[in-house]
Order: sequence, then structure tokens, then C-alpha cells
Amino acid sequence: MTKKTMNKEHMKTEQLMIVKKELDLLKKHLKDSNLSEYNKNQLLAELASAKVVKEDELPDDAVCIGSEVEIQEILSERKYTFQIVFPAEANMKENKMSVFAPIGTALLGYRVGAKVQWEMPDGMRTFAILKVTHKKN
Repeated sequence: MTKKTMNKEHMKTEQLMIVKKELDLLKKHLKDSNLSEYNKNQLLAELASAKVVKEDELPDDAVCIGSEVEIQEILSERKYTFQIVFPAEANMKENKMSVFAPIGTALLGYRVGAKVQWEMPDGMRTFAILKVTHKKN
């Protein structure tokens, strides 16, 4: 079982896509991270196999820093919308989630339609990415 599990359709055709500066940021963060060992090891494995692209090559529906994301938690069917931002900009009242929050890290690099599984503080949870909008700060 991997940290992020995508449905079979996407698993065949989709690959984690990430911009180099975000890849470098995540790798640096992992050294001092308080992520669980499970999440840390899974993220390292996924980053190692990620397709690194230039910013202008990132698909419009791929989650990156600055994206506004709408997701749905599969079990509860509850929907969440927030923007993924750098830690200094995080503000839950403004629906701005740090890229280093568990869900921010889990979604980064995946596209609309992906189902992402991640170990959250309250246990394993699966989310579907419903919508991605790129916002400029």
C-alpha cells in the first residue's frame, strides 16, 4: 500500500508531476520534517519517481504551490476547498493551507481525478481531487 493510491485508470496514465523548485523544497523539508516515518518514506519514494517539469509544462489541472484545490474525502463525502501556500502564508481562516500540512504534501503534483491516500493525524484517509485552479499570489 502506498501513501498515495490512485484509482486504476489514473495509475496507468498518470505520474506525479512536480516543478523542480517545489521538488527541492520538499526534499529540504523532509530532512527536518515531523511527518510520520510512513509518510516520509512514501513521499521520498514518490519524489524519486516523479516527472520533473518546467512551470509552463505543468498541466492546468495539476496541484502545485499556489493552487486552489477542491477535494472530497471519500468516506464522509465531505468537500474541502483551500489554497496550497508556503508556510508563512498559511491561514485557515482564509482557507490557505501550508504545503507542509499533511494534506498539502499529499496532494502536491497530482491531477484532477486522482484519488490520494495519506496517513493523517486521525488515521488513513482517501481524498478525490475534484478541481484545481491556479492562483497567482
